[in-house]
Amino acid sequence: MTTNTTAVSPRLHYIYDPLCGWCYAAAPLIHAAADIAGLAIELHAGGLLVGEHRRAITPQWRDYVLPHDRRIAELTGQPFGAAYTDGLLCDTAYVLDSEPPISAVLAARVLAGGAGRAGLALLERLQRAHYVEGLRIADPVVLTELAVELGYAATAFADACRQMAGAIAQAHIAASRRLLQRVGGQGFPTVALSLAGEAPQRIDIGRFLGRVDDWRAQLAVALASVLPAETGTAPFCAPGGGDC
Repeated sequence: MTTNTTAVSPRLHYIYDPLCGWCYAAAPLIHAAADIAGLAIELHAGGLLVGEHRRAITPQWRDYVLPHDRRIAELTGQPFGAAYTDGLLCDTAYVLDSEPPISAVLAARVLAGGAGRAGLALLERLQRAHYVEGLRIADPVVLTELAVELGYAATAFADACRQMAGAIAQAHIAASRRLLQRVGGQGFPTVALSLAGEAPQRIDIGRFLGRVDDWRAQLAVALASVLPAETGTAPFCAPGGGDC
């Protein structure tokens, strides 16, 4: 998925990672944005835990992320399941790897003919699988099972995931990080709005966490000049997982 600054329709560019807790915090805001008719959603995966930054679960990692998770739950109401807090985060044999779920989101978009909302639907399912159900979303079998829940054919999805993995996913991550730099983002989540072909401008999404109605109102104001009237400093995860 490449940045498109020449399209006539407004586009919300969402720079995210499937394993970023603060992206999970922002999920209700992105979902609300996707409900706005005429606003395209572009997903750009930044690769929080990829390559040498993949991270094995350790007691230290669990102690590090749990306070962030509690803060996210308090701020946004996003749920964290016991299968995650007392299961996944205690599994020292598991390695957190962002690339397989990123490849899955890319595959979902390809199979849906380029529809951004198809990738978003899978991303939301992956986040719930990870943070609520404690599933291992770096496992290709798990990824395929979740995609089948959303109506994808198992064989076609698994094949598409393999095609998106490796060089294609890595090129996508590199492009996403270049976009992050261009819009002045510090980490994930970062959002930027492009109106009628203009260069994307960053919006401070962090101040809207847990305030979905205010977020909708902010977007309505920003989009007022390009959409019909009826449509109406942030916490983040740094690339490499140094702050999440």
